[in-house]
Amino acid sequence: MSEKKMTSSRRHHLKSLMLGIAKTLLEKETAQIEVDRAAYMAEHCPDLSLPGSTQELQEALKKLHQTIDKVDEERYDLEAKVAKANKEIEDLKIKVIDLKGKFKKPALRKVRMSADQMLQALLGSKHKVSLDLRANLKQVKKEVKEEVGHAADVGDWRKNIEDKAGMDGRKKMFEGEA
Repeated sequence: MSEKKMTSSRRHHLKSLMLGIAKTLLEKETAQIEVDRAAYMAEHCPDLSLPGSTQELQEALKKLHQTIDKVDEERYDLEAKVAKANKEIEDLKIKVIDLKGKFKKPALRKVRMSADQMLQALLGSKHKVSLDLRANLKQVKKEVKEEVGHAADVGDWRKNIEDKAGMDGRKKMFEGEA
């Protein structure tokens, strides 16, 4: 499959179309933000009506002070949550980088451990396995060879070679084995 390259004029045209669409989307988004802000302000911040007496003015200021304190507490809580989330994100990024990186394999040390200890380490302390490797070994009996019988065979080794020489000898050798 061959990919057709786009001409520079076509690319420029498509880029300008995409920028135009992005510009209209940004304008709609900013208008929506303004509408949302106005609705929030109307809901949470009623118009200020200043009372005539100082007593009523002081009460209004106390209420305003309480709402400011409440908003500050919420802002502080949200900032703490954001800081905690950012810290967690940074930690996870570091973990990802560490996992992607190359690890140096540590130099392994020789550990003297019996078979029982190895099985206990692998299977845990719950399983008590006793492994006696020497019990599983096959018993081999040593045979005493007679030197006298061996000396008798030495005398006729030439005869055996002459019998096995040539094709007839090989044929006899195979028939003898079978």
